[in-house]
Amino acid sequence: MNKKNILIVGGAGYIGSHINKLLSSTGYNTIILDNLSTGHRDFVKWGAFELGDIGDSTRLDEVFTKYKIDCVMHFAAFAYVGESVENPEKYYQNNVTSTLNLLKSMRKHKVNKFIFSSSCATFGEPTKMPIIETTPQNPINPYGRTKLMIEHALKDYSDAYDMRFCALRYFNAAGCDRDSEVGEDHTPETHIIPLVLDAAIGKRESITIFGEDYPTEDGTCVRDYIHVEDLAEAHKLAMEYLLDGGESDVFNLGTGIGNSVKEIIEAVKKISKRNFTVKLGERRHGDPPVLVASSEKAKAILNWEAKYKDIEETIATAWQWHIKMNNINE
Repeated sequence: MNKKNILIVGGAGYIGSHINKLLSSTGYNTIILDNLSTGHRDFVKWGAFELGDIGDSTRLDEVFTKYKIDCVMHFAAFAYVGESVENPEKYYQNNVTSTLNLLKSMRKHKVNKFIFSSSCATFGEPTKMPIIETTPQNPINPYGRTKLMIEHALKDYSDAYDMRFCALRYFNAAGCDRDSEVGEDHTPETHIIPLVLDAAIGKRESITIFGEDYPTEDGTCVRDYIHVEDLAEAHKLAMEYLLDGGESDVFNLGTGIGNSVKEIIEAVKKISKRNFTVKLGERRHGDPPVLVASSEKAKAILNWEAKYKDIEETIATAWQWHIKMNNINE
């Protein structure tokens, strides 16, 4: 049996690097295409690396000609909500135009299986929990709108052309590779767990809670934190589903469990055995009180279920990576 060749665009980043590790360790040939604008060359520890941008048709032609690609996984979007509001052109150009360029190249080279990294940001501020796949999608920022636009495009491409896709809408990606070979390293960092970890190691003077008057048990926002290794497994299963002849579909990926901001802070204090300053700030516009996923559809069709359901276990993997990355001895 020939090994399948999987093109991972954006594979030098946080989620893509974890997926590269999993696929490489389970018998797939991986090809990483990344422009390294936010990714890290040293995160590409498996497979072949190709420097390039999905907006560059000539470069895409070279890659698709060099390798006989069986499936494409797409993680090359910009993903900072605040930046998308301040500079929407950057987001529409990369997340929409360049993604359409990638799909065009796939069609040209007769590659018809596509795994799309979507987001719970496509839902906006839903009022009913848990969020299911058919929950109305009303994104409230350009980032979420760009993701939803590609979901719509993929549906149209699937209907019109010989192309099948899975769009995976994940909630708050968290945690790191348990072996600490790859991890989370964003500049700037916006994810709450690494920010709180920065406070624990003294890299930040404090951590700020944005609002404690939400209609939740402790007054702070509640989110569904899904471990990056669970996300990687879901992508692998979705890819195998398509390779086995599965139809185009969309899936929510989460634990089904919500953790508040205060719970995250307390868990970091417990795991790190360190105290740090916590400040209270005003609510941020567009922060829904609760976002929790139902992943029953992924369980039923992909046979996927999150393994990391204890937030302390997730944070512990992030802590190990964090102290390694910052050269800290416990």
